[in-house]
Amino acid sequence: MTEHERIDVHTHLVPPFWGEALAQHGGDPSGWTLPPWTPDDHLKFMDANGIATSVLSLTAPGVTGWSGAARRETARRVNEYTADLVRERPDRFGLFATVPLPDVEGAVAEVDHAFGALRADGVVLLSNYDGVYLGDDRYAPLWQTLDRHRAVVFVHPAHPLVPLLPDLPGPLVDYPFDTTRNAVHMVVHGITERYPNVRIILSHAGGFVPYAALRFCLVQTALNPAGPTEEELLARFRSFYWDTALSSGEYAFGALARFADPARILYGSDFPYAPAQVGARFTEILDTESGLTPEQSRAIDSGNARALFPRLP
Repeated sequence: MTEHERIDVHTHLVPPFWGEALAQHGGDPSGWTLPPWTPDDHLKFMDANGIATSVLSLTAPGVTGWSGAARRETARRVNEYTADLVRERPDRFGLFATVPLPDVEGAVAEVDHAFGALRADGVVLLSNYDGVYLGDDRYAPLWQTLDRHRAVVFVHPAHPLVPLLPDLPGPLVDYPFDTTRNAVHMVVHGITERYPNVRIILSHAGGFVPYAALRFCLVQTALNPAGPTEEELLARFRSFYWDTALSSGEYAFGALARFADPARILYGSDFPYAPAQVGARFTEILDTESGLTPEQSRAIDSGNARALFPRLP
């Protein structure tokens, strides 16, 4: 362990049974290759990068390729597999629970189970499910349940319903777009206002939300003068939390640092879907090229996350 003791909120696991079955359930529409993964490999990456705790989540496409009862069963199996890892090493691992959306009833039941029986640290949601974004009214029962649990919700991008660009897999270019699209959808539909107890983390520094938030707010107020004001919409955007995964360079991080509440910026690596050397390079940039004071660095590494996850030492 190094002196950093980071808490990584954007990092994934690949349960063997899920990885083996994914190809038979639609595969990954983003075109990304399933990376090799074991808990021991994950711990080695953590130790090499000063990460004390990784809050594990299942990445896109999650369990969307399964259907009916099998989708609920697979989500439950993923969560119990992850909870077992946490029970074995509660200091090193955490759990963002998977839900079987677009099955809203099943998702509500799984959230209750995750926070009750599994003591999950939060929930992972994808930015869209079959092209339906998280501000849609059909998800209201789920948001109500998350609000009741005062949940931390990690929103990970999914592949949008657009064709892949030739030779450009979705995570390279489409994921920041879908994160942004969903964030605007949630803000305009009042998710952050209607469910104030939910703490929402946006992946990859929020896509291009920090860069374009003023555009979204000014245009939306012109389209709907009777709706929220520019300042109210900006406050909604600033209520999000943001992770640094693949985003610590001077361009993205510079916009994020100027826009975001500094107490809401969290460390993320995106391991193992970002190769170890890529994650390590972005961490190096965060440490040495982002112009952070020691206090700011400690807050991003772990201090801000400890406020969200008080069980962590």
